[in-house]
Amino acid sequence: MTKQRGIGSGFGARSTAEEVVRGVDLAGRTVLVTGGYSGLGLETTRALSAAGAHVVVPARRPAVAEQALRGVPRTETHALDLGDLESVRLFCERFLDTGRALDVIIAGAGVMACPETRVGPGWEAHFAINHLGHFALVNRLRPALSPGARVVSVASSGHFLSGIRWDDPQFDRGYDRWLAYAQSKTANALFAVHLDALGASGGVHAFALHPGSILTPLQRHVPRDEQIAQGWMTADGAPAAGFKTPEQGAATAVWAATSPLLEARGGVYCQDCDVAEPATTDDMLVGGVKPWAVDPEQAARLWTFSSELTGLDTFA
Repeated sequence: MTKQRGIGSGFGARSTAEEVVRGVDLAGRTVLVTGGYSGLGLETTRALSAAGAHVVVPARRPAVAEQALRGVPRTETHALDLGDLESVRLFCERFLDTGRALDVIIAGAGVMACPETRVGPGWEAHFAINHLGHFALVNRLRPALSPGARVVSVASSGHFLSGIRWDDPQFDRGYDRWLAYAQSKTANALFAVHLDALGASGGVHAFALHPGSILTPLQRHVPRDEQIAQGWMTADGAPAAGFKTPEQGAATAVWAATSPLLEARGGVYCQDCDVAEPATTDDMLVGGVKPWAVDPEQAARLWTFSSELTGLDTFA
């Protein structure tokens, strides 16, 4: 936890992605953004494109992605289903065949609180899509990562609810949609911790982050009445006090991907466009990071487990 101290970035909770990247020249840089055509991902793509980056957007629904990105310059879409490791393999092989380098990967796609769903060889969908799909994607794309490349893993304060459930990670003994989501968000954070430990010597750094509380299509599996009861929205459907706009919610990912202040600070968990402080309460709106989400031993154990499940470990 010693790394988890704010560094005074000059930005904050209300900064937008456009503000964070203003004055940053990304011309000639290639960025891959999973989920980059909806919600926070779309705002991330727009901001990076406006700064001059070429943005690759893999999508489970390529036609929808193409429509959403119409008019956003320097973007391209390709088919990718993170819940299908064969789809991940095919996408990565096609990209590697182009010979292009990747300067940034932002792992932003995911699901939240979905009904119990099994993918692949029976894996629980949150863990498989939010974590294992990205684990496979980054490992397969390692040959394309340029010196100084960054991998940004979009986690969440949802990690407050659960560490990795080593006794039942696939929820074979009973399913809880919120604990499944929480475990996957802890996994997103731990992935960045160990990826940075493995990749730093080769110039690859990784960061995880909580984007803030934002109403986006991510909540599509949460009924409106439940969102009101949770205090996420008012009775008339407006975001609750303290919630961010999508433009503000995208800012921390864009900051983690581009800020020169992070050049020597890999492996940290970020929030509100700064390095997050250790969580001192259980209030997810306040945020911070719990110790189990930045524990190097847990991160190494998760990496080994993920490698066994996917058959991949190109950083070994």
